[in-house]
Order: sequence, then structure tokens, then C-alpha cells
Amino acid sequence: MDIVVVPGADGEMGILPHHSALLTALKPGVLKVRRGGQEDVFAISGGFVEVQPDLVTVLADAAERSDEIDIARAEEARRRAEESLKNAPRESQSFIEAEMALRRSNLRLNVAKRRRAGFPGLEQ
Repeated sequence: MDIVVVPGADGEMGILPHHSALLTALKPGVLKVRRGGQEDVFAISGGFVEVQPDLVTVLADAAERSDEIDIARAEEARRRAEESLKNAPRESQSFIEAEMALRRSNLRLNVAKRRRAGFPGLEQ
């Protein structure tokens, strides 16, 4: 591994080899792993990262590799979430769930579309 970039709870964090030990929460966002000139990009919906000098372990609530995201399915999820937001009473549990679903679908679409548009580094 050359570098792992994670969406830490307090901001984006780059982890290089031989990093000191660390355990922190992750927020929904983009996770990037660069190894030997190849970069894998994932949309994650939160979780934790544990860093040891020779190992990085990510425990994500959900993770999707950018090239495996089905754009049509993500767009349909966004449409359903937007419709749920319109119909849910503000500050209700269903409103909060719809808002979270909308954020997830927008994140997935952003990661998938930018990757396919020729932004392999997905600079954010």
C-alpha cells in the first residue's frame, strides 16, 4: 500500500506506511487505496478504521467499489429518497431515514459518475 485516504469523523485523513497506531470513526464519504500506481475508490457509509504500522483495517457499514456501482439503481434510489422526503413529516423518523438514503445515493452517484468520466483519482 502506498496510501489510504479515509473520510475520518474530523476530516479526510491520509495514511502512509508505518503510520502510528490509530483507531477512529469514519463518516460517509470516499475511501481511496493506492498501491503501485493503481487506485481503488470506494463509496462508504461510515464505520471505523484501525491503523497499525503495517496494516490498515477498515470496518465500513457499507462499501461499494466505484466501478461496481450501478448508476441506474443509484439514480432510482435517489428518486425514491426524494419522494419519501416530500411525503414525510419534518423531523420524523421516516424523514431522517429518507434524508440518509438521499445522501447515500448522491454519494454513490458522485463516486460512480466521476470515476466513469475519467477522474481516476476522484479528487475531492
